[in-house]
Amino acid sequence: MAQQTSDRIGRPPLTERRKAETRLEVARAAVRLFLAKGVADTSAEEIAAEVGISVRTLWRYFPSKESCVMPLLTGGIEHTAACLSAWRRDQGVSELLEMLTAGRVASREELVAMMNLVRLTRTEPGLRAVWLEAHREAEPAFAEALAHRAGLAEPNLVTAVQAAMINGALRVTVEHHAFHPDRPESLAAATAEALVVAARGLPT
Repeated sequence: MAQQTSDRIGRPPLTERRKAETRLEVARAAVRLFLAKGVADTSAEEIAAEVGISVRTLWRYFPSKESCVMPLLTGGIEHTAACLSAWRRDQGVSELLEMLTAGRVASREELVAMMNLVRLTRTEPGLRAVWLEAHREAEPAFAEALAHRAGLAEPNLVTAVQAAMINGALRVTVEHHAFHPDRPESLAAATAEALVVAARGLPT
């Protein structure tokens, strides 16, 4: 009985996991349709039908058809915030990179969808707004995690700037990787390089 209780505490209930899976399915379907038809010519009804849910259910999950792609973005951001929260003061950047790369591993399907989504942000203003909003919401979470690591009650200017540097490094890295698919390095390797550059700060 104790083990069952621990399992329930350790991970979300089945219904919550199913909702998260459905939201991710919707996000991938939306990207496929946006890629094929464009955002303007894709309807909410088509996105819902692609996943096998009702339009009413779609609107319960998302406020707009553009926001349907958000689950492809939030997973990596939440993972980064969790790693920053677990990053101890006696650990360096190399340990943070290990946590970032050894933890959450997106499926190939999810990674392809995210890269396609980021490419679409160059021509679809609505998707660009969602992409930027995801990173705007991420920055305070990063700052809170860094403040906790520094033993502060709340973020100060230093942790806010550090959070902005990490956030910017992640955004630019994903965009660079998406816009240059011929580059040989993996996204994980590119992310690690970008975070090391951010950690070094400005040239003297």
